Amino acid sequence: MARRALILVEGDTSGNGILYVQAAQRLGLHPITLSADPSHYGYIASERIEAVRADTDNLDALIRECSRLQTTYDIAGITGFASLGESVYAMVAKLCRHFGLPGPDPVSIERCRDKFVQRQLLAEAGVPIPVFRLAANATEIEDSAADIRLPVVVKPAVGTGSTGVRLCRKVDELAEHATHLLGGQCISESPPKILVEEFAQGSHYSVEVMGNEVFGIAAADFGRPPHFVCREYIYPAALTDDEHGRIADVSLRCLRALGLGWGPTNIDVRWTKLGPVVIEVNPRLAGTPTPQLVKLAYGVDLVTEHIKLVIGDEWNLCKRHSRTAVARSLIPDRDGILDWIDGGSQAAAISGVAEVKFYAHPKMPIIRKGDWRDKIGYVTAASPSLPRTKAILQRAVELIHWSISPFPAVGE
Repeated sequence: MARRALILVEGDTSGNGILYVQAAQRLGLHPITLSADPSHYGYIASERIEAVRADTDNLDALIRECSRLQTTYDIAGITGFASLGESVYAMVAKLCRHFGLPGPDPVSIERCRDKFVQRQLLAEAGVPIPVFRLAANATEIEDSAADIRLPVVVKPAVGTGSTGVRLCRKVDELAEHATHLLGGQCISESPPKILVEEFAQGSHYSVEVMGNEVFGIAAADFGRPPHFVCREYIYPAALTDDEHGRIADVSLRCLRALGLGWGPTNIDVRWTKLGPVVIEVNPRLAGTPTPQLVKLAYGVDLVTEHIKLVIGDEWNLCKRHSRTAVARSLIPDRDGILDWIDGGSQAAAISGVAEVKFYAHPKMPIIRKGDWRDKIGYVTAASPSLPRTKAILQRAVELIHWSISPFPAVGE
């Protein structure tokens, strides 16, 4: 009898990749990664995961590789990640459709991938969103900002992890960021598509939807603008019943507007003076450390339950317990060469600390981008109450230290 395999399209550098591999193995599945460069993901080599080099931007190439693997394995399901761009997850949806496997609707995924199209569909459905305009050059960006009025958020219409997203309060900031985006570093589409949006001010919440059920809502602290780098997640968010109900209602309206409702969806919401305003809908499971926080808070492994759905089994979202879990990101305040980072073992030994994770290592260059790549690690903790969890986390973070030396001057 052929061994059951789970195909993972590309990997994930933020932490979800290894979680999917381990969950698949616990379910008796053989994980196989299809990647343009398997060496990009360290866990593939360290865990000795089977990997196949493939052009993951080419649907026909992926179909050929999956068909070849079918001669050896029983392919139970196909899924993937969005750490390299949500085009990967759109490709996953098309593969699932081709092979008759459970998966999301490819059309719905493509709609979400283009944030301008997403915005249009949400607006047509009456979902509260920021005022927005689409721009393709510096003049259109300036005109859009003048129309909406500063401050505005300027970002690529396609992308993940807050890459290229910036709050512009002044005309010179707007011009500087427009030059940066139009330089091609953040935008691969030609002609470029840039969103200029009203800045929705208020508390930030991250909503996890599984199928058509709002599973949980986290509070997210993005620190000080102009960039949007999440510094802390609190699971669950401290909300009144009315606030929770209104956020859940607007989240479900997003699903209907975008044709979603299969598998996990992550929705970013700001609570403004007018109530909940939708910032973005991602038709996938949120990245690390959200799955870990959910497991700490509720005892539910969202990665495992997602895989069950992918292979055609029923998932179980029944919450086993209720605790407060918090994650704190480790973010450097300067660029340079990382000399050392330590204190992880001492922090991990504190009762209530669940995980201490370092992404960076000595001699690694630190170049801040103003997005998810700025994080060099995180710490998670959980307890029965928010004050206690925060106190545990603070003790742990205070034990972690690092040193960053300036880059050598040119010619040295």
